[in-house]
This record gives sequence, C-alpha cells and structure tokens, in this order.
Amino acid sequence: MTGSEKSYHHGDLRAALLHAAEQELGEKDRDQFSLRSVAKRAGVSHAAPAHHFGDVTGLMAALATLGFDRFLETQKARQAQASAEPHEQLLQAGFGYIDFAMSHPALFRLMFGKSWGEISDVALKASADAAFDHLVQNVAAVTGGDPETDPDTRTAIASVWAMVHGLADLMIGGAPRYLTEAAPDDRDRMLRQIIGSSLPAPEAGPAQGAAADTIHD
Repeated sequence: MTGSEKSYHHGDLRAALLHAAEQELGEKDRDQFSLRSVAKRAGVSHAAPAHHFGDVTGLMAALATLGFDRFLETQKARQAQASAEPHEQLLQAGFGYIDFAMSHPALFRLMFGKSWGEISDVALKASADAAFDHLVQNVAAVTGGDPETDPDTRTAIASVWAMVHGLADLMIGGAPRYLTEAAPDDRDRMLRQIIGSSLPAPEAGPAQGAAADTIHD
C-alpha cells in the first residue's frame, strides 16, 4: 500500500476512486478510461481499483449506482420545494431529472447508455429500480391508476419518461442555445410547458365539476 493510500481512512479510498473515475469519465473518451488512469488520478497504486471493483466493468457499475442514487436525490430535492399536489410533484421530478443530466452529462450517459441488465450487480439494480419506481409512483399519483393493471397509467409512464429523458438527452447533446442557456426561471417555464404536454391532465376538483355541470345544464 502506498503512502497516499494509507492517508485515507477506512472506506474513503473507495469514495476517492469513484470521484476520480467520474472525473476521468467526464474528460476522456470511453476507450481511454482504465483502472490505471483512475488510480493515477486518485494518487494510489494501480492495484487499488482492482481490489475494490474487480475490473473496469465493476468500477463503471459502481459509478452508475452512485449516479442513480444522486439522480433520485436531485429529483426529490426539487419536489421538496414544491406543493404536494401530485401533478406539480411529477413536473418537479421531471425538472430534477433534467437538472441532473445537465450537471453530470457523462455520468448520465453512462447510467443510460449501457445494458446493465446483463450485469449481475445487486446494488446497481436496486438503485436503478428505485429511480424507476419513483417515476411510476409519481405518475400513478396523477392518474390514480394501478400501473400493474391499468393500461392508461402504463402508457402515461412511458409517455412522461420518453418526453423527459428525450429532453435531457437533447439538452446535454447540443440543444438550441435558447433552451440550454436560458435563465433558470425562463428555462423552467419552457420546460413546464413542454413536459406538461406529456402529463395526464389534473383531475377536476368538486368545484370544477360542479361548474361543469352548471354549464351543461
């Protein structure tokens, strides 16, 4: 073990390697990414990443796991600042989805650019499933349907996901400047309209329903 490695407290070396891996991922092409380059950036021996992650695939799986955890936290942070109304909660989760992609583009592409289903990694599967379940629960709260039995809710889930993910991918891949460089409030206003077009309409409350009945009468 090198002097640099000894300076890390128990558990810190793994975190340091993941931090170095994320920086490498953001600065280099995928074919230049290696355990050795990550170790060099972290200032530890070339054997350290292999000890913690096995190989490059294991390191990337761990990095994707970390990404999905942050991804979910970013969505929840947006939602925590909004009203509890289901439609607004779903919209804010969409904003958080895009916030994360724009702040961590390389990590976002890693998370969604590989068929992780082919890899047996319990932690990664749990983190990815938690992120997807969050989407499902938020959509179901708007539709009022059970995604296991209601085809309309399943369609809404696919529609919302496709819309928000597509926007996120466009915005980190060269979307028009008026969208990517807009002031946060202006960008959110545009995104609210765009994302809102894919969301199920809020159900009419009692007052709205009564007004509608009056008009029909």
